[in-house]
Amino acid sequence: MKSVTKIAMSLALLSTMSMAQTLVTVNGTAITQQDVDKELMAATQGRLNQVPAEKQAEFRKQVLEQLVAKELVYDDAKKSGVLNSAEYKDKYKEVTQRIEKEIAIQVWQKREIDKIAISNEDLKKYYDTNKEEFVENESVNARHILVAKEEDAKSIISELKPLKGDALKNKFVEIAKAKSTCASASGGGDLGYFMAGQMVPEFNNKAFAMKPKEMTMEPVKTEFGYHVIYIEDKKAKTTKTFAEVKPFIEQRLKMEKAKTVMLAKMKELEQKAQIK
Repeated sequence: MKSVTKIAMSLALLSTMSMAQTLVTVNGTAITQQDVDKELMAATQGRLNQVPAEKQAEFRKQVLEQLVAKELVYDDAKKSGVLNSAEYKDKYKEVTQRIEKEIAIQVWQKREIDKIAISNEDLKKYYDTNKEEFVENESVNARHILVAKEEDAKSIISELKPLKGDALKNKFVEIAKAKSTCASASGGGDLGYFMAGQMVPEFNNKAFAMKPKEMTMEPVKTEFGYHVIYIEDKKAKTTKTFAEVKPFIEQRLKMEKAKTVMLAKMKELEQKAQIK
């Protein structure tokens, strides 16, 4: 196993590595940044961006140590013959059978729902009656670089300030991958589209006040650290067309109708079955 020092060095380089970059190898098995990020996203229920920057580093260290420990135990289990034991095989068979049953049930349910037909007339009626559901408020597509210190954010802004157009965006992406402490770093700081109120107030207010292809000239301070923000695009408030939301409406009405269909199907199956 790599020493604690080597693991710490791997963590220090975490934000500059590609998603598939190997952080540690345990007896020949690679543990990548992607493995760490996947565990982190699961542990934080997809809200890693809401974790303060100073805590993210500690979380990453803990997750990496846990993954290393798992590989060590699994490797020893193989060497000690656990995978060939009757206890392991019985447990494996039990889990496999349970998974097979769950998958079979899911496929059966999907097939039954797929049989349900909703007329175009009913779809259009739902759209006309519930248009407020399909209103999309103004949204912004932003990138950001998150750092812990204000002077670091100012230094980044100074480096980017002379650039314009594609040169600005490309350099912004490059710096985000190398220096941002946010989980979005691997994607060049891309946060995708978000509507008002989905980000913390300081970030939200600044982003919605900016124009596309514009970058902040001063760091934006939030509870997570200091942000340098770049706006990719903005979308005005709009109502989606019937054609755009038709598949969504169809799925919703199918699921509503499925409750009645499934109850009838279950009664049919019960009548045919021998239940004692």
